[in-house]
Amino acid sequence: MQMADTQLRMEAPPDQATRNARVLGVWLLALIAMVFVMIILGGLTRLTGSGLSMVDWRPITGWLPPLNEAEWGAVFDLYKQIPQYQEVNADMTVEGFKSIFWLEYVHRLWGRLLGFAFLLPFLFFVFRRVITARMAPWLILMFVLGGAQGVLGWFMVKSGFSVRTDVSQYRLVAHLLAAMVIYAYMLWVALSLMRGAGRWRADPGQAGLTWFTVAVAAWIVLTMTSGGFVAGLDAGLAYNTFPTMDGQLVPDGLFLKSPAWVNLFENITLVQFNHRLLAEAAIILMAIAWIWGRRRLPAGRARLVFNLFGLMGLAQFALGIATLLLVVPVPLASAHQGGAFVLVALAIWAVHALGSIEAS
Repeated sequence: MQMADTQLRMEAPPDQATRNARVLGVWLLALIAMVFVMIILGGLTRLTGSGLSMVDWRPITGWLPPLNEAEWGAVFDLYKQIPQYQEVNADMTVEGFKSIFWLEYVHRLWGRLLGFAFLLPFLFFVFRRVITARMAPWLILMFVLGGAQGVLGWFMVKSGFSVRTDVSQYRLVAHLLAAMVIYAYMLWVALSLMRGAGRWRADPGQAGLTWFTVAVAAWIVLTMTSGGFVAGLDAGLAYNTFPTMDGQLVPDGLFLKSPAWVNLFENITLVQFNHRLLAEAAIILMAIAWIWGRRRLPAGRARLVFNLFGLMGLAQFALGIATLLLVVPVPLASAHQGGAFVLVALAIWAVHALGSIEAS
């Protein structure tokens, strides 16, 4: 009789709170996919030099592109006033301008659509009382962060309108890190909601592996940050050999600038050298996490995630080398940036899978 009661409880359908949490989790996963597309589009605008083609920002009214030749001419005339046109693209025609304009336009349009894809379902879920008082602050914070990211993106773009022919690498990295924070935060909340309506709790029996995986995730983010400076300085166009840098394991000219710390962010040689070292250390750390997970975890979700994490680490490392050796072709460079975010997602999922969801 007791066994029958236990079986009935195990087979009982989830309660309404759990069903609501899973609905919200699916919605957030769809939004995360849109954020990932936004990140890819942002990387492509950087790689193709398209990001400065729109020199005004009208977040409310700027939905429509130029609709006739007169409007195209007016927008092109605005672009002609910035250094990128004057020093790099002075021979560009309006047709050439359109080719860079459309990518930036789609990038901004996608951001607006992402805002509506969040706001409209959020209001619907509030009306239907799917969102609890505890969940509401998590979701509102996501919307606030998304809006702040839009403002930060414009702050980044503005850095290329006066003196520079591209955007500031510092602002570029800030924009990249903000995207990573939003992406990681949304994913953590979505994973929690998909597993129920409670709170995530660490498994005391896996504390060592959990904290090590958190540390590996932090190291990956640090490596991504250094990659942002590589992108911001076009440092991948130099030293296109591996494992040496033009025949040297430690190249000359690492500290040419003064003060010394500036070299970390503005010296192409040191910026690329640091990214290489961080990436090489990252692949070692990921291998340790994968081996540890394989040995400690039984068959199931957590072990599967660690396997995916290890495989993606190898793929990302190979993508980085190929991108460097082939002198940063746009498709490979875009895949490498996307791979970094996939790797962060798998690291977060691995940590999450090591814990459990408890009712609260």
